[in-house]
Amino acid sequence: MSAKPIVAATDGSEESLRAVDWAAREAVLRGAPLRIVSAAATLPRMMDHHDGSGLEDVTDVLLDHRDRALATAAARAAKVSTDLLVDSDNLSGAPALAVTESGSGALMLVVGSRGVGAFTALILGSVSRYAATHAPCPVVVVRDEITAAHRQVAVGIGDADTSAAALSFAFEEATLRKASLLAVHAWSTQPSESARAWEHFMTPGAQAVQEQVTRKLAALLDDWRAKYPDVAVSQDVVYGPPGRALAGVSARADLVVIGRRAGRQGPAAVTHAVLHHAHGPVVTVPSA
Repeated sequence: MSAKPIVAATDGSEESLRAVDWAAREAVLRGAPLRIVSAAATLPRMMDHHDGSGLEDVTDVLLDHRDRALATAAARAAKVSTDLLVDSDNLSGAPALAVTESGSGALMLVVGSRGVGAFTALILGSVSRYAATHAPCPVVVVRDEITAAHRQVAVGIGDADTSAAALSFAFEEATLRKASLLAVHAWSTQPSESARAWEHFMTPGAQAVQEQVTRKLAALLDDWRAKYPDVAVSQDVVYGPPGRALAGVSARADLVVIGRRAGRQGPAAVTHAVLHHAHGPVVTVPSA
């Protein structure tokens, strides 16, 4: 059993509850405890304000909603397994920062792709985007409803020299899920019209680049195959925008893994495209 928890953020929305469900199943799979967190966007002076009238003010409404969201999420997670250890915590401060910092020391931080909106000022969509690019741990953004298992984990490979953390996470996930692993590398020229881009791809020089990248990726994966002999590994080198390629692969994968520099966005355009257009869970993994 892992001593490190999996942390899931909730704001009471159905999207965040699906993220809690996903996190609970992942915690059971790993034998890890689950910590559920929630934050309300109240300013410090709002937290300290008490007029003594006994009437409920905006701050009370926000905090009550946060507490109900936590209780609902905890009850839902408990239904996943009677053996799952579930804890819940109220967070203070700006939601994006508070949720992101809650991932410190966690196996992973799990968030939904959208929130409940401006009324509660939680807006998990903006929180999830911030956490996915700044948290010190892997961050899973759960999109849409998970229907059937594909038994495949996909990992995006950009620079082979900085992909070790993402590959390690992806192989561990594939091992836990008894799934295959697909490594995807996408490359393209400078933005141009599609016809001209295809014409460029068909040139001998572009084909040579394709072959070189394919060989380099195969050599990189050979080292990981030796470490994880039970994982079936395949690769796909495609011509086109990396974000589009990985979003497309997400339709047939249980999880898409992409790397990022710790505390920074890295390839922001790729991260943005995958997070907004993927069909299933996406995890961003900080480099070691």
